Amino acid sequence: MAPCGSTCAVVGCTNNTRKLKDFMNGTCFQHKRTRLTCCPAPYALHSMPKDETKTRAWLAALKLKNPPKRVYVCSYHFIDRKPTELNPNPELFLGYERQPVKKRRKLNRCNNLEVQANSQTSASTNCNGDASSDTTIKSVTKCSVQTQWEDPALLHHGYAKLPTNSKEVRHQATQCSVAHNILLNDSDSLLYTGIPLETFNTLVSVLEQFAGSFKMSTRDQVLLTLMKLRLNLMIGDLSRRFFISESLSSKIISYWIDKLEEVLRNLIPWLPRETIRATMPLAFKTKYPKTTCILDCSESLLQKPKNLDSRGESYSHYYSHNTVKYLVSIAPCGLIMFISAAYGGRCSDKFITMDSGILEYLQPGDEVMADRGFTIRDILFERKVHLVIPSFTKKGAQLTEEQVTSTRRIANVRIHVERAIRRIKVFKILSQVVPISLVPKVDKILRICSALVNLRGDLIRDGEQ
Repeated sequence: MAPCGSTCAVVGCTNNTRKLKDFMNGTCFQHKRTRLTCCPAPYALHSMPKDETKTRAWLAALKLKNPPKRVYVCSYHFIDRKPTELNPNPELFLGYERQPVKKRRKLNRCNNLEVQANSQTSASTNCNGDASSDTTIKSVTKCSVQTQWEDPALLHHGYAKLPTNSKEVRHQATQCSVAHNILLNDSDSLLYTGIPLETFNTLVSVLEQFAGSFKMSTRDQVLLTLMKLRLNLMIGDLSRRFFISESLSSKIISYWIDKLEEVLRNLIPWLPRETIRATMPLAFKTKYPKTTCILDCSESLLQKPKNLDSRGESYSHYYSHNTVKYLVSIAPCGLIMFISAAYGGRCSDKFITMDSGILEYLQPGDEVMADRGFTIRDILFERKVHLVIPSFTKKGAQLTEEQVTSTRRIANVRIHVERAIRRIKVFKILSQVVPISLVPKVDKILRICSALVNLRGDLIRDGEQ
């Protein structure tokens, strides 16, 4: 690797060893330690080869008028991420568009005149050489003045000659499937997408019909979007991982958030009462057999708005921070049946319950389990719905033994809604600070993450109490 301070020589590229060192010495959000000890470097700087022939090929590719004494090129500009025997020269994202090779008209040649390829006569004719031709060439009767000269020494090395289909090579390089390289098993898929590999492949096959006009494969586009939701990576990081521009990354993520929400919203169903009873775990059947759903509210930190009104509406006294707040409802079996829109952190649990629309799903005779903060007994009573909450004391009074036992039993089964929320917050877009730029799409993100949690499988396994 180049010494500290070396910068990539490609026009417009700002990668350097100082930036790389700062990144690697930073803390990895996934492993909670320095990236130097747990993560591979995103790129490396490769010095120009010492061989004069290869040096000329590098300078020809970089088009540097005044090359520095030491030339370094980062991994992003090589097809194989580094110089190899097959692709030794930088060819990707070189800061300019290579002009297509103009077709030359066929030259008329005369017979019976032999000239050595390296003779002065060949140089004076100023015509193109051919690496596969004989050492003798025939005289030229007419020749264009706009001919090009090539170093004969370079013609013995096929790899040093710039390909005529360089645009096609660059296009194929960007089309190499990133998903194929990093999603090798369920562990990789859960890390990058939050769902098993087979589920991811099935989801991609369903989404093929919604593919837009982007040149990337649908599989890579969906992976890019899910990596943003699952790992909350910066747009610049994602752009470099997928070899595309930051603006294109943003467009792809915005497009697929809309499409994913449109497709996955049906995976958050409100189950019929018969289905809820049939799938109810033993812990509910014995103590709370009429339970229809378990409610809880959760919050995600929000970037501080510049608007003072928005800042006040989203401020949460519990977190002492601006937040977005949402209501989650699960069935006794652990399936997420309802996720509300995002509200400002200032809103109460009761207001969100009344405004979110969940009351429309409740029927007379249903039983709702919630935390003691849900003071909604009066509005449920109007619908003939029973509320089950833990007991609490007033003015220093103590709970009776029966109340303590009841509270413990409720806590043992109500914990499953907290587990469901933890699964939702596995997607770091919701467990880290939500940027203001994503606020218009946060409702869709909530529904997407909840649907993906349902795709992961049972929250409460067989035999679990």
